[in-house]
Amino acid sequence: MVSLADSQLAASPAPRGSSPSSSSSSSSPRAHRSLGRSMRTVRSKFVRADPYLPPPGSPAASEGLTDSAVDVRLRELAAAKSAEAEAAAAPEELLEISRGFSDYSSFSSDISGELERLASIPPGPAPGPGDREPELGLGLGLGASGLWEDDSSGETMEVERAEPVVRACVEGLRGAGAAKKREAAARLRVLAKDRTELRELIGGAGAIPALVPLLRSADPAAQESAATALLNLSLAEANRAAIAGAPGGIKGLVHALRTGTAAAKQNAACALLSLAMAEEHRAAVGASGAVPALVALMVGGSSRGKKDALTALYKLCALRRNKERAVSAGAAAPLVRMVAERGGGTAEKAMVVLASLAGIPEGSEAIVAAGGVGALVEAVEDGPARGRELAVHALLQLCADCPQNRALLVREGAIPPLVALSQSAAASARVKHKAEKLLGYLREQRQEGVEATATP
Repeated sequence: MVSLADSQLAASPAPRGSSPSSSSSSSSPRAHRSLGRSMRTVRSKFVRADPYLPPPGSPAASEGLTDSAVDVRLRELAAAKSAEAEAAAAPEELLEISRGFSDYSSFSSDISGELERLASIPPGPAPGPGDREPELGLGLGLGASGLWEDDSSGETMEVERAEPVVRACVEGLRGAGAAKKREAAARLRVLAKDRTELRELIGGAGAIPALVPLLRSADPAAQESAATALLNLSLAEANRAAIAGAPGGIKGLVHALRTGTAAAKQNAACALLSLAMAEEHRAAVGASGAVPALVALMVGGSSRGKKDALTALYKLCALRRNKERAVSAGAAAPLVRMVAERGGGTAEKAMVVLASLAGIPEGSEAIVAAGGVGALVEAVEDGPARGRELAVHALLQLCADCPQNRALLVREGAIPPLVALSQSAAASARVKHKAEKLLGYLREQRQEGVEATATP
């Protein structure tokens, strides 16, 4: 199974910036960076006196952050991208950059469902009279030998043998007993784990509308099994439309994402991602409140939960309206903090989402306000090779049509690491091209500033 490796997330970086006197310290550059001051910040002192750069506190430097008239102009600019900016975001290039997001095989196997199945198999002699009966053997008229005797995950089960089991589970979901519903959802969750033909069989038997009400169950186990069963079922393309079209289907997944156990939240996020793989479902998923809930999981979830949320946000933010929702939900600041985290690919995923949000004016504003330019320059300066490329790509989106962001980029000391990257023997031709393009933006900015100061 291909999976996104979980990682222990590093602590958020210390606040950026320090007093001028700190530059006299004898500590190494790494020690300075741990205090929020990097060598690129020291270097930036040499360019701040350039006549084309607005002072840090001037209206020109902060233009585009609060002025509503400028917001309108930025939206116009965003709607009329330059040819170079369009080239920087060519579909085939973005597909390559975001290939890790498009591969959602990381949740194609329900690990927790497999563990639950194994836990339900009696390890030894039959339990005594006082022992509790395993929950997965209750009440559907199948008995312990029906589904669970030899091939309970359905890995090699014939479709014909699975049909009566599926029918019994659907009947259990439609019945009145809470225990039977919980058991039926758990069985379908495991049965749908591995094979497309069984997922299609379960979907065709009417299980999807029967599972949806359990997404709002007060029983955490039932809610988790329903969310995970729908995730597993959604991996069959034929079932996605049924889940999206079921009354309360998308909103039920969002409810589980907000209120469920850690596993329920993660699997609900993955189910929403699976639906968002189809372009026609992205608007409905976004309109159902998924984006703020995903941002909350990105901030407060487990390592896996954060990555699931990032992946789902990336797909949903292909739509401009969902970008706006993400910005309104406060996604920019935690994404910027994640850029500094090392290990497991979380920083790289955050940079891809930041590049997407930078495509709208309000997204660019929020990223800049959260210190995103400096964090991305840090990634260019000392991040891993993959992270450097993604950081440069995000900076290209921020600076394509915004002179203020280009000026800020220079003040953040971006020129030396960009020059080094463009000349690195270890860098790919594509990374060098991006670095050179970004340096070209900065040269244009400087030339325009020189011409402006030379005008009487």
